[in-house]
Amino acid sequence: MKKIVFSITGVLMLAAICFAQDKGLLLDDFEGALSGGPDGTVDFGAGNGSSLEVTAAADIVHSGKQSLKANFDAVTGGYMYIAKGFGLDAKNSAWLVKPQDIDWKKYNAISFYMFGADTKTKVAIDIKDNGNEMWRFMVTDDFKGWKKTVIPFKDFFVRGDWQPDNADKNAVLDLPIKSYQLEPLPPAKGTLYFDQVELEQL
Repeated sequence: MKKIVFSITGVLMLAAICFAQDKGLLLDDFEGALSGGPDGTVDFGAGNGSSLEVTAAADIVHSGKQSLKANFDAVTGGYMYIAKGFGLDAKNSAWLVKPQDIDWKKYNAISFYMFGADTKTKVAIDIKDNGNEMWRFMVTDDFKGWKKTVIPFKDFFVRGDWQPDNADKNAVLDLPIKSYQLEPLPPAKGTLYFDQVELEQL
């Protein structure tokens, strides 16, 4: 009898774990080679005096074997970006799943982990919708260690400072989302780490 009870308990625990894992859909875990340029796995760059280096980090990791490490110097008037997804200049920067293969009715938020150092650096996370319009949410590095940030789609706002030339600019978040990007904002200098980007249902 004890063995049967234990077996049933084990099945229930396994089912609970599977259910918890099914809540989110993993877009990126930053495993494997992280490189820039036209053939890169990450679309990143900087300009107008700002500088950015993106590498893999094996010493500070939330899940898996590595995280994305961003060493940056964001100066006033400069810009930078770290992007993953589809329709980007780096042809190998795709997510683990294609936007057209996602059942978007199941998800209403995006999440990511950031390793903070309490530097007060402001970090923008942008998403590009199906009409190439850029939407933004702001977070602040006001903590130490790994922290998960979950952002409902409804909390993003249309970027007013810049939009791609081919953006439809209809101020409607049109699904599917095609890419996301992370951007430490000036003036700031330091190192941040990112890991495990997911879609979620709240």
